[in-house]
Amino acid sequence: VWINKRRLLISLFCVLLFFFFLVGIQVVVELGKFERKKFKTSSLRNGQAKVEEEPADLYPIPGREARILTRKTQRDTESYPIMLWWSPLTGETGRLGQCGADACFFTLNRTFLHHPMTKAFLFYGTDFNINSLPLPRKAHHDWALFHEESPKNNYKLFHEPVITLFNYTATFSRHSHLPLTTQYLEGVEVLKSLRYLVPLRSKNNLRSRLAPLVYVQSDCDPPSDRDSYVRELMTYIEVDSYGECLRNKDLPQQLKNPASMDADGFYRIIAQYKFILAFENAVCDDYITEKFWRPLKLGVVPVYYGSPSIADWLPSNRSAILVSEFAHPRDLASYIRQLDHDDSLYEAYIEWKLKGEVSNRRLLAALRERKWGVQDVRQDNYIDAFECMVCSKVWDNIRLREKGLPPKRWQANVMHLSCPEPAVFAFSPLAPRRSSLREMWIPSFEQSKKEAQALRWLVDRNKNFSAQEFWALVFKD
Repeated sequence: VWINKRRLLISLFCVLLFFFFLVGIQVVVELGKFERKKFKTSSLRNGQAKVEEEPADLYPIPGREARILTRKTQRDTESYPIMLWWSPLTGETGRLGQCGADACFFTLNRTFLHHPMTKAFLFYGTDFNINSLPLPRKAHHDWALFHEESPKNNYKLFHEPVITLFNYTATFSRHSHLPLTTQYLEGVEVLKSLRYLVPLRSKNNLRSRLAPLVYVQSDCDPPSDRDSYVRELMTYIEVDSYGECLRNKDLPQQLKNPASMDADGFYRIIAQYKFILAFENAVCDDYITEKFWRPLKLGVVPVYYGSPSIADWLPSNRSAILVSEFAHPRDLASYIRQLDHDDSLYEAYIEWKLKGEVSNRRLLAALRERKWGVQDVRQDNYIDAFECMVCSKVWDNIRLREKGLPPKRWQANVMHLSCPEPAVFAFSPLAPRRSSLREMWIPSFEQSKKEAQALRWLVDRNKNFSAQEFWALVFKD
């Protein structure tokens, strides 16, 4: 009897599970967003880096626990244009910011949605969410996008229907209104610095216990399919891999935390190697991260895969080995082995650093002309620069209207976020047909096209909409 009762209970439990499964099907998660970084470092207003925590209330609701405006705040919001962070990146409830001769009131308080002085809405790309948008959008409402991260965080933004919703952008593209291409590079001097450079003779001696190549990644199987390439490369040449991906060597315990990758101890370990596999998690024009700049600072030759436009940003013509120039990993392995055995050939890749000569005029100009700094308390950071860019353009149009002239209309285009569809490496007919990339990133990219079209139609309608309306359009036959 006890066995029969137990079977009955199990059957009822299974029925309940099936019911919840059916209900769960109705809840659709936007593909590409669940890969949000657990550790996201950014330059703060004091120029320091920290590990950010997810805000407890990411989307404050107007009317709920509405903040009481002080007299000063009321005075500021009556006299200055309001810039409303719709994605609360800065965490500031209200601040009057000076931008040259102009000033704007920056806030994340959504009770200002319908305020007559609200002129612009600022969005952080990773948190750009269809569940809540400032609609209906008025003619004088500008939208500005700040998105410095990988496309995998929010694929919708990389399609024309969505990127063209924004008037102003700050992205990794050189074509953005505020280019962030050099966001991971402090300046020319760190490239020239010999602080971490290990002499070639010492590196040759270290080769008795170290591989010629090092790989350090803990974000495995991203859209660039880099792990597939490295796995194949490992069959032709020795690679020391310290991260979670393809790991065959361990870091000291105190350096295993991802937040330690800019620690002096980590730098000292990496600097011992001749080459490092610097593979981005996505392939996009001008998307260049610390994976490229870090080895250049340390005196290690980067073997780079990522931005198709990387040649435009090299410190010198011979400062990195580009994976795209080799037909197969075996060819790349052969070339690295050749450099490893010939000091004169290897030294040609670090000659620029030994001489302190950065000859790339585009790179030098970008560093000289950018209006923000990286971990430099003497300069604004790129978030400050983004806010002031929008503030200044809003003021320009205010002055035009005061003169009876039409305002200047700014609009982003597809060049502001340019990333092709994810692709896979297929080195031989024996290559495995299953990979996380094929299972997730390509379908994610394809669905994001439909999401972009649906979102554009709903925003152009200029009425609030529900998530159900959005997903019904996305999956409409």
